[in-house]
Amino acid sequence: MKWETVIGLEIHAQLATHSKIFSGASTAFGAEPNTQACAVDLGLPGVLPVLNSEVVNMAIKFGVAVNAHIAHESVFARKNYFYPDLPKGYQISQYELPIVGEGQITITPEEGISKVIGITRAHLEEDAGKSLHDQFTDQTGIDLNRAGTPLLEIVSEPDLRSAKEAVAYARKIHSLVQFLNICDGNMQEGSFRCDANVSVRPQGEEKLGTRAELKNINSFRFLERAINFEIERQIDLIEDGGEVVQETRLYDADKNETRSMRSKEEANDYRYFPDPDLLPVRISADDIQHIRDTLPELPEQKRQRYVEELNLSEYNADLLSGSRDIADYFETALAEAPDLASVLANWILGDLTGALNKSEMAFTESPVSPQQLAGLLKRISDHTISGKIAKDVFEAMWNGEGDADDIIERKGLKQITDTGAIEKMIDEVIANNPDQVEQFRAGKEKVLGFFVGQIMKQSKGKANPGQVNQLLRDKLKS
Repeated sequence: MKWETVIGLEIHAQLATHSKIFSGASTAFGAEPNTQACAVDLGLPGVLPVLNSEVVNMAIKFGVAVNAHIAHESVFARKNYFYPDLPKGYQISQYELPIVGEGQITITPEEGISKVIGITRAHLEEDAGKSLHDQFTDQTGIDLNRAGTPLLEIVSEPDLRSAKEAVAYARKIHSLVQFLNICDGNMQEGSFRCDANVSVRPQGEEKLGTRAELKNINSFRFLERAINFEIERQIDLIEDGGEVVQETRLYDADKNETRSMRSKEEANDYRYFPDPDLLPVRISADDIQHIRDTLPELPEQKRQRYVEELNLSEYNADLLSGSRDIADYFETALAEAPDLASVLANWILGDLTGALNKSEMAFTESPVSPQQLAGLLKRISDHTISGKIAKDVFEAMWNGEGDADDIIERKGLKQITDTGAIEKMIDEVIANNPDQVEQFRAGKEKVLGFFVGQIMKQSKGKANPGQVNQLLRDKLKS
């Protein structure tokens, strides 16, 4: 039997506010446990939550960016459940009336293939605390610093059909919230987490299969691996005569497997009801329009501009616009060398990205600044150095030896463009290799590469390759 996979993602994006959603406590990462949880976060008797207005603005930004319906009135509810890191005994969330309704986003899971994914809703809620299982022997520690941290939970429609599509969607949302400046996207610190609802059904079947929810996955690589494992697990289970149970499962990255955590609750298990301590949130059409008018250039707009105005390939435009850090680097370099967009794109996505990956560094940590890279490429463009020598200059820049002009001057790397000097080298190489000359004249064009290599070796890579090729051909043919 052939099977179809059905996937929906729930993404929790931590909103980039300085204080929590209902209190003035700090949201800064890395503080000592339980030093950033105030009386409101702990739910102590007599305290009242006060909504942080900035989280509302951030949610509206996201909703506008995905062409979603923005509710003019939304309500906070209490989601009741018991867990040690939830001191109030309930989580303040949104249920029946979320701030952001139906929207959509376009993904490109493979080059040249686009697919529209529906967004069911995006609602505001507070985070719970954190249980620490590895710091005490036979005991669990509770850190409530995260309690009350503002989250935007973004729920997709079950439109995803593979792990690859799920990762493409998660990456697109990750990029978007960073461009909007509403979330830093740091997955290692828990600022961007994914839950995946995975089910399978016979191909052609309309009815959805029983789903399992994979919780709190904090990397794109693990998301893909977890979904693929779960797909195989469910298919094997059904084909062996078993049934998939609706449950929550955890992904173990070390063993590359999912394991049961608890049975999956339904909405009625949480006994949702409107929070009596919080008034409904009312948003005017003018508020929404003001935010719409002040949105930055979004990834899709940026990608389109790169293709239409800068003549970049679709592939390069996708990569450059897919990350705010990469796009910022490219834009800064482009301001220094506006006529070198394609060359900049190739160097940024090739040599620079390769060096950063090898050193396990982010773009914001690059030892070569955008201005330095632009300066290097200008020297290739004006024929001061060759592309080959540029690789050596880039390495020197990476090692902190200065700007391109300083390195070129100090190491004497300027390209030889004097026709007389190049002809002298060509004459010498031709005289010393009569057999290869005869081969070339007999029609073996590949021998030309041998001559070019000899001349570049003799010039220590400084001879202008274009001039060498042209002068060499003229001399060999004569």
